[in-house]
Amino acid sequence: MRVIAIDGPAGSGKSTVARAVAKRMALRYLDTGAMYRAVAFAVLRNGEDPADHDYAARTARDIELDVGIDKVMVNGVDATIEIRGPEVTRAVSAVAANADVRRELVSRQREWAERNGGGVLEGRDIGTVVFPDAELKVYLTADPEERARRRAKEVTDLDYETVAADIARRDALDSGRKADPLVEAADAVIVDTTGMSIDQVVDEIEGLLLSVEEQA
Repeated sequence: MRVIAIDGPAGSGKSTVARAVAKRMALRYLDTGAMYRAVAFAVLRNGEDPADHDYAARTARDIELDVGIDKVMVNGVDATIEIRGPEVTRAVSAVAANADVRRELVSRQREWAERNGGGVLEGRDIGTVVFPDAELKVYLTADPEERARRRAKEVTDLDYETVAADIARRDALDSGRKADPLVEAADAVIVDTTGMSIDQVVDEIEGLLLSVEEQA
């Protein structure tokens, strides 16, 4: 099973780069962050508190979830746009900090890879928790200003200052949580994407993968 793990904080370019790598390498792609957003969406849709540990955990276990490249279905509802909205964005860190939610979704992520013979998975704990034996682990980063600019372009209803503050909040929560915090895997290759084009980043990852294959 061939697994490429791409981790990093919000705005580092994970999703765009991982999609491009998967396309170039003819591999399947999974956005694991969308899974946590989907759980947050389902909790909010039912009028419940995402910080309610037991309710969020139960939702993660019961949720019907289909995360595709261009569409995310949650309990039969197209939530592709809603999971990227400000309400879910504010709620997702509480859900992601829930150890029981993480346990369930990690299990689903591993099952997805088994079904597909591997793939390119991106998130915050792929190389450290989900697939510590991945063929290649990449940790993407970029300076905070660059990350905020990128995210502000994606979220058109929020200004730069709001997005920058939210990214700083997410960084603190994701790095400080007890359950599977955002950290660089010891054997991950760190790629600073500041000032780099998507093609340049993908070229670098392709080169890293070829190097790993030659050493195998």
